[in-house]
Amino acid sequence: MTTITVAKGDGIGPEIMEATLEVILAAGAQLRIEEIEVGEKVYLAGNTSGIAASAWDTIRRNKVFLKAPITTPQGGGYKSLNVTTRKFLGLYSNVRPCRSLHPYVSTKHPVMDLVIVRENEEDLYAGIEHQQTDEVVQCLKLISRPGCEKIVRYAFEYAKQQGRRKVTCFTKDNIMKQTDGLFHRVFEEIAREYPDIENEHWIIDIGAAKLADTPELFDVIVMPNLYGDVLSDVAAQITGSVGMAGSANIGEECAMFEAIHGSAPRRAGQNVANPSGLLQGAIMMLNHIGQTAVAEKVQNAWLKTLEDGIHTYDIFKEGVSSRKVGTKEFAQAVIANLGKRPSVLKPVSYANSAALELPRYKRRQAADKVLEGVDLFVHWPGLEADELASALTALETQEVKLNMITNRGIKVWPEGFKETFCTDHWRCRFKPVKGARMTKQTIIELLAKAEARGIDSIKTENLYAFNGEQAYSLGQGQ
Repeated sequence: MTTITVAKGDGIGPEIMEATLEVILAAGAQLRIEEIEVGEKVYLAGNTSGIAASAWDTIRRNKVFLKAPITTPQGGGYKSLNVTTRKFLGLYSNVRPCRSLHPYVSTKHPVMDLVIVRENEEDLYAGIEHQQTDEVVQCLKLISRPGCEKIVRYAFEYAKQQGRRKVTCFTKDNIMKQTDGLFHRVFEEIAREYPDIENEHWIIDIGAAKLADTPELFDVIVMPNLYGDVLSDVAAQITGSVGMAGSANIGEECAMFEAIHGSAPRRAGQNVANPSGLLQGAIMMLNHIGQTAVAEKVQNAWLKTLEDGIHTYDIFKEGVSSRKVGTKEFAQAVIANLGKRPSVLKPVSYANSAALELPRYKRRQAADKVLEGVDLFVHWPGLEADELASALTALETQEVKLNMITNRGIKVWPEGFKETFCTDHWRCRFKPVKGARMTKQTIIELLAKAEARGIDSIKTENLYAFNGEQAYSLGQGQ
């Protein structure tokens, strides 16, 4: 008997959760359920996180969380509970299987069967944003070596466990050479430890195009958070329906399972919602807690139900479907098929689907870190880079000189183009002259001089080399 935490959520959440629990319990799942309240009611009661401290205690104690979709109120500083939960509990891996159910669910890709493994904690989803000038807002993209190593290793271990042949990495490291570049480098490092599994890397744009056009080329795809968020929905949709997909969020201690669709408040209380997405999440949960025989029984019964043409309104199609049913009736049909296997759709076997045991991340020896310069970001309302450069040269010393000015990443000084459009947000790079040494005291002195001359400094970014390797980007056009 395993104790799990359940949240019925908002909108269609309570209906699809009741249907899901009814099916898995009828199949013999050995579960003790502790229910918590999260979502819209908690938000509107004044808790901007959407979850109470006591609910966190329940989740952390039980370590397994089955969650229906919730509604996050618009505006008011409300934070996404999904993102908060994933990060607080260290749920670094988001796993989304995307399998075609042709011919019973319409799709242009009848042989599609892939899994997207998405990094779940960092990237732009750190949510660190600032308005810096009248015209420019920034969002920080944070990629860490621990985050990369954990998610890439998970992808290879998952492929190994499931008997999948290939792991593909998607990044944009032709542009983001430091952040996405780190993800790609770690992928190549870890891939060498799995010689029996094919590996490849695609730039995200052409990779996404290939995924949408010929998804049968892929098996397991691993990628940073934002790309994974977008493309897992694309992959689910081109299999036939986002509403049919579930996901697992796996950490070193806790795990959360859910549908990938939203709470659909317009469909709430009508007994029309398709519970399949949450049911798929629950099947992944059963595999995770070791109740693989029950998971297999439920999945095959679900496939048999779809094969029988018993469909909810969202996938019902004349000539393919035999009967349109509601949420409760669909659950009853799945229960009636427990113990049966599909004959056209490929039945599943979950003999190897227990939770993966991955080693904890071990921090490496610190690199030799050398300060090589500083980027001083300033709010300057003028339009001419040469005027700003003239003002900034007054900050120079015998040891430190202005090296470059960029605007939105493109070099505008020296030798900028008059055609380049500039905003009021400028990156001004100072580097030591040959033979001189940069220190943090130098940066403090630069800031003090800028303040004394009325130059509006927004922030600084230190420029480092690690073990002799430059660890900062050049300006576009340098």
